[in-house]
Amino acid sequence: MSYFRNYFSCITGVLIFAFSPLYAFQSKDLLPEGSFTPGIEGPAVNKDGELYAVNFQKEGTIGKVDTNGKAEVYLSLPEGSIGNGIRFDIDQHMFIADYVNHRVYRVEKDTKIPVVWAEASAMNQPNDLAVSDAGFIYLSDPNWAENTGNVWMITPAGKVCLLASNMGTTNGIEVSPDGKFLYVNESVQRRVWKYDILEDGAIDNKRLFFSFKDFGLDGMRCDAKGNLYIARYDKGTVVMISPKGEQVKEITLKGKKPSNLAFGGVDGRDGYVTMADRGCIEVIRIPHPGSYYTKVH
Repeated sequence: MSYFRNYFSCITGVLIFAFSPLYAFQSKDLLPEGSFTPGIEGPAVNKDGELYAVNFQKEGTIGKVDTNGKAEVYLSLPEGSIGNGIRFDIDQHMFIADYVNHRVYRVEKDTKIPVVWAEASAMNQPNDLAVSDAGFIYLSDPNWAENTGNVWMITPAGKVCLLASNMGTTNGIEVSPDGKFLYVNESVQRRVWKYDILEDGAIDNKRLFFSFKDFGLDGMRCDAKGNLYIARYDKGTVVMISPKGEQVKEITLKGKKPSNLAFGGVDGRDGYVTMADRGCIEVIRIPHPGSYYTKVH
């Protein structure tokens, strides 16, 4: 029996996972170790519950895990391109950040053809991305050699705009469920910043949201209640931060290098965590469904 079917095999099982602290944050493997390369990143779940991540079996691919737990190569990017972040918009189009060629690909719903949606030679290496309900794409752009970074925006028409520069190593990025705020973290500096999102998609009023004393930061996602989940690279945890900027919970994983996470499953409360050191995906149960999940169901 597949992981998904066994996980929700009976009503009592669902109730146990929903209310028992013992099971709420217990990590399990979705796929065997080594299914993906160490470059595994960018998990994203579409409306149909299918999970996608970059670099399945080899670099430059997008892997797909269906609702029965079967994994396969979904598509290959053009020669020389390697994906990092993946997101779906409300209309189920897939967007992929290509950190090698300074571009973002768009894959229309029900197709497997990546088309260049936006690119800019001034980018360092597009890393992670977030998509607002209005169709604005926010892109983190770290310069690892100099420990600096930028934040870019791509408009619904495909225009590229620089929003913030001379930051720390920008990495994880996320839009709040109500679309009012943008969160951006800096991996090396271990800080999370919060911005107001303006009507035209631009950002303003930068302030410190949370900071850590040790270990790195990677991908981030919000649940429907506005809690922010952050992958703690090298620490092997996912930390849950409330909308008020207070740490609520730290979830211990099997591996030490979580690179990103996404929410899915039959109720949106499965947290899929990509593990760079293990080349696989771990699954945790969370208290609330993911923000994106609630918008498409």
